[in-house]
Amino acid sequence: MRALLAILLGVALGSLDTAIANTALPAIATDLQASPAASVWVINAYQLAIVATLLPFAALGDLVGPRRIFLGGLAFFTVASLACSFATTLPTLTIARGLQGIGASGVMSVNIALIRLIYPISRLGRGVGLNALVVGVSFALGPTLASLVLSVAAWPWLFAINVPLGLLALAFAWPALPHTTPRQNNFDWMTAALTGLSFASLVLSLGAAAQREALVLVFIPLGLAILAGGLLLRRQAGHPAPMLPVDLLRRPMFALSAITSMASFAAQGLAFISLPFYFEEVLHRNPVETGFLMSPWPIVVALAAPIAGRLSDRYAPGLLGGVGLAILCAGLVSLALLPADPGVFDIVFRMTICGVGFGLFQAPNLKALMASAPPERSGGASGVIAMARLLGQTSGAALVALCFSLAGIHGATTALLLGGACAGLASLASFARLWAK
Repeated sequence: MRALLAILLGVALGSLDTAIANTALPAIATDLQASPAASVWVINAYQLAIVATLLPFAALGDLVGPRRIFLGGLAFFTVASLACSFATTLPTLTIARGLQGIGASGVMSVNIALIRLIYPISRLGRGVGLNALVVGVSFALGPTLASLVLSVAAWPWLFAINVPLGLLALAFAWPALPHTTPRQNNFDWMTAALTGLSFASLVLSLGAAAQREALVLVFIPLGLAILAGGLLLRRQAGHPAPMLPVDLLRRPMFALSAITSMASFAAQGLAFISLPFYFEEVLHRNPVETGFLMSPWPIVVALAAPIAGRLSDRYAPGLLGGVGLAILCAGLVSLALLPADPGVFDIVFRMTICGVGFGLFQAPNLKALMASAPPERSGGASGVIAMARLLGQTSGAALVALCFSLAGIHGATTALLLGGACAGLASLASFARLWAK
């Protein structure tokens, strides 16, 4: 029980920190006298650090055991949070946030692998359901918690509160997390560098393309991502446990589950970034109303996740995920087609539909990914889960920026419709798992 509590607390810290930093960005920019464009690097540094190190940490977890990676990541996250709270300039805060992202990556890369060690395969759905519950609650509470803290204290306290929570999680985790026998393979640092360079360059290229920046700023990182990716695949050819787990992606169930995850999180990213603009600029709601209108989705996801986890122990994940994502598709399209002056119930009802759909998909999909990978590759599978989520969310954010760039005030509506299309594609990929082996 203490092991599970430590894992979930570590997951909550990483999830909360993303939502809290997003909410606090205007206050940080004002206090550090930074422009809005420059202050975005407080967010970008965190995300890029996670994307660059996630798969290397997952591979290292397969070699030395997920316990060591989790404990190291949690300790590093806690120390980096303290550094964030003492930052007095934008460059120092950005560096500290990058270090914090490395720590969060260590936690995220192996948390599902640890849950697999704790739960037998027949009850794995319950474990990943609890994980999804914590992520959903953290995501829902993040903006509210940030607003409460900022109403009584300065922004550094948003990072300082991670320190006692991180120490508490370490106190639970150190004696309770399960031990595994380390493997004898040596860690390939060159492969780790190529992996990080590939994904970080890809994310930079996507962001530049979405902002419609100069072509040279799009194609230089894209070319670097292709070059590093090609060298990575060549270096890993024939490896029994590659860092970029292309061997696992040859398994139809695993590959379809990864595609389902990426497309569904792209849909979520499209929705969660565009909805505040949609409510305020299209439906003319004030910021306070927007905050309440955004709440039903993550709250329902949090409530549905444990139920979906239990259902996944009885029914095929492809069926549950396909139905859930079809519901999400319908909810997003219905939001985009709202009348000009909808009532609160009309909006809340549609947001609830989206939450039910996403909640029904998440836990069964996590179980499908972990159950379709060999036990000795749990670290790699856990890394793919986190990477698929991050790439999906990043792609969704980039597509939102592109929608606003192309469609102006109607960009939010376009983004919601595009999110519905992504959810529909994810639903088809999920149903395809019913015939995969």
